[in-house]
Amino acid sequence: MNNVKIERLLINYKTLEAFKQFKEYGNQELSMLEDLESNMVENNSESPFYGIYYGDRLIARMSLYRVGKKYDFYFDPPQDYLELWKLEVLPDYQHRGYGKAMVEFAKSYELPIKTNPRIKSHGFWEKMGFQKAHYEMERDLGENPLIWLPDGVKEKEIAHPS
Repeated sequence: MNNVKIERLLINYKTLEAFKQFKEYGNQELSMLEDLESNMVENNSESPFYGIYYGDRLIARMSLYRVGKKYDFYFDPPQDYLELWKLEVLPDYQHRGYGKAMVEFAKSYELPIKTNPRIKSHGFWEKMGFQKAHYEMERDLGENPLIWLPDGVKEKEIAHPS
């Protein structure tokens, strides 16, 4: 798995067509399509999507968003962190280390990471060193986020009303 190349995906029609293979195809991709159709986005635009190609086929993808520390309600000390979304590996390529490679790539930024895992994926995230964030009703709004903490970072303590 050491030779797996993770690359930032271009925002173009070829990438959008490849996304249709993934179960989690949804609003983010549709907004990219709208931008393309409006000719507002060019091929070299900064995409939040990263992926792994096997030959010329996109087999794994995720999105990574950097969130500024002024919006950090999860970590102590408050800091920029990554929000990881839409991690998905096509069924024929699962259990071969591609998902792990994608998460290790995200960890290489050495920033805390927050994700909202899909159903039945908690085991994977736990193996990758993620833990459940302490649930806070107003902050999490029905989500059950998992977080990864690099060295020197801890989860923010939640203030409970007395």
